[in-house]
Amino acid sequence: MADLVFVVSRTERTYYVYLKHNYANERRSVILDRRFGERRRIQQWPLDERRHGERRRHRNITPELESVGWALVPRG
Repeated sequence: MADLVFVVSRTERTYYVYLKHNYANERRSVILDRRFGERRRIQQWPLDERRHGERRRHRNITPELESVGWALVPRG
């Protein structure tokens, strides 16, 4: 499994092709950002939190995708 992941903006397909060709290997993977809009339908937090802690570490990569076109994140 890859240790690092390049996440490339959907609008930057040339970066995707370049990074995939030059940097993808068994330790690094390159993927296109598949997010499309906000996933929550209602901008309200649930009243009862069912989870006991976070399942994932979150890092907001949206600013990097918008400014640079790609972001490099460690796989947890």
